Amino acid sequence: MVLWLVVLFTLLSASLILALTLGPLKAAANVRVIRLFAAVQYAAALLLAGARLTGQA
Repeated sequence: MVLWLVVLFTLLSASLILALTLGPLKAAANVRVIRLFAAVQYAAALLLAGARLTGQA
């Protein structure tokens, strides 16, 4: 159950970062790096969810 909460928190965090880069931080010089952080978080959440569903975690 705790792992699902971690996945949910990670997805919410990545969504917030992505929303900020499409809104207030759109003109930031390093917006691609910030979006890369969101992509890494999405990948980590997908990996954790996949491991949980296959019984590896």
